[in-house]
Amino acid sequence: MSIYEVHLASWRRADDGGFPDWQRLTETLIPYVVDLGFTHLELLPISEHPFDGSWGYQPLGLYAPTARHGSPAGFRQFVSACHDAGLRVIVDWVPAHFPTDEHGLSRFDGDALYEHADPREGMHQDWGTLIYNFGRREVSNYLIGNALFWIERYGVDGLRVDAVASMLYRDYSRSEGQWLPNVHGGRENLEAVAFLRRMNEALGQEHPAADTYAEESTAWPMVSRPPSMGGLGFHYKWNMGWMHDVLSYMAQDPIYRRYHHNKLSFGMMYAFTENYVLPLSHDEVVHGKGSLINKMPGDTWQKFANLRSLYGFMWAHPGKKLLFMGGEFGQWSEWNEAVSLDWALLDFPNHAGVRNLVRDLNSLYRSRPALHEVDFEPAGFEWIAADDADNSVVAFVRWTRDRSRAMLYVGNFTPVIREGYRIGVPHAGKFYERINTDSQYYGGSNVGNGHDGLVAEAVAAHGREFSLRLTLPPLAALFLEWVA
Repeated sequence: MSIYEVHLASWRRADDGGFPDWQRLTETLIPYVVDLGFTHLELLPISEHPFDGSWGYQPLGLYAPTARHGSPAGFRQFVSACHDAGLRVIVDWVPAHFPTDEHGLSRFDGDALYEHADPREGMHQDWGTLIYNFGRREVSNYLIGNALFWIERYGVDGLRVDAVASMLYRDYSRSEGQWLPNVHGGRENLEAVAFLRRMNEALGQEHPAADTYAEESTAWPMVSRPPSMGGLGFHYKWNMGWMHDVLSYMAQDPIYRRYHHNKLSFGMMYAFTENYVLPLSHDEVVHGKGSLINKMPGDTWQKFANLRSLYGFMWAHPGKKLLFMGGEFGQWSEWNEAVSLDWALLDFPNHAGVRNLVRDLNSLYRSRPALHEVDFEPAGFEWIAADDADNSVVAFVRWTRDRSRAMLYVGNFTPVIREGYRIGVPHAGKFYERINTDSQYYGGSNVGNGHDGLVAEAVAAHGREFSLRLTLPPLAALFLEWVA
């Protein structure tokens, strides 16, 4: 599963600067995503919404695809075209809040009907929006019906549920005295928990092939476990902890990364507690956070090398992948929902090189079961070098379920070329360099280990009887496939 996340209005504007219609998106977006090897297309909310600047996250017409891109029939045809091209479609779905506009659900019959009357329960202070009264069966049915609606009427394959953390806690982003406890005196929103479980159960019963994804940023347990086990019932959870740790690490000057090495390895302490998606989403490239490439330290060459290294680590790491548009070619500017992506950057080799890398990472990821077959169990992962902080080197193996095939990942997070670096490997045999993010094809310096393969030597290293003697390119990731 490799997800390309898209804000349709700003992916590529129409020739007149307006919103692209469904036909244009069918002709341009779908082949682009297929060419890059993504398996899923995730759309920021397309329910009708009054304010462009909300990106769809303040919806009023939950049952109406936005007219910005054309008719409902056009959207249905777009989803069908995605399926014909082999793409599954996820739409962002927002049951966490709704705007206060008078033509919406706010005080629908003159009273607090869909929301709570008390603002301590019914108002999101961060967003100035209203919170659904999940304890009312009519409201719960309205929302669950809407979840089913997108799948049944338009053929959508999955829903990514926005702001789940804000639903789970009554004190979310609130100071003392600004929230009301539940019937047991706790902070958990019991009605929201019951709603999420019921929603996921309904989708599972009616449409077992549909997936749900939770944007949930806390340590709430068993988000992606069935309600019968006490879970919330989602299929996947966004791994926000991994994202924050890895971006924080990558932002460090390489000379200081040795002191932050645990940010690369800590994610494996909990990697199998949920079914995780690794997200580099729209939220990380807006509101002053800077684009992904501008988070990287160093000069221009190092910024590109660091970005390629980040992608190498992400595609090798357990968990499904998600990348927001523009990240695939290293857009310099922050995302701006009012304009198109900076497509002219692809005329420059460094930017085209990043896109080439993303295409090749997706190809390797999809074609090598070791990189995806066992994502949610410890059996698919084996540390080789987790503690080489002094050299800022990380190495691990991804396995197929029957352990007949393996992929060795080695990451060097410093700009130093490391000659003769010895890496322990689990077995004898030959290892072929399948991807080197320092390849000149991607804009790198072309330091590597050649294409003829490396034979494991009977020299002990990292607690293994066999090892490889590698050249580690600067600020780069290596993918080495084991052939017995």
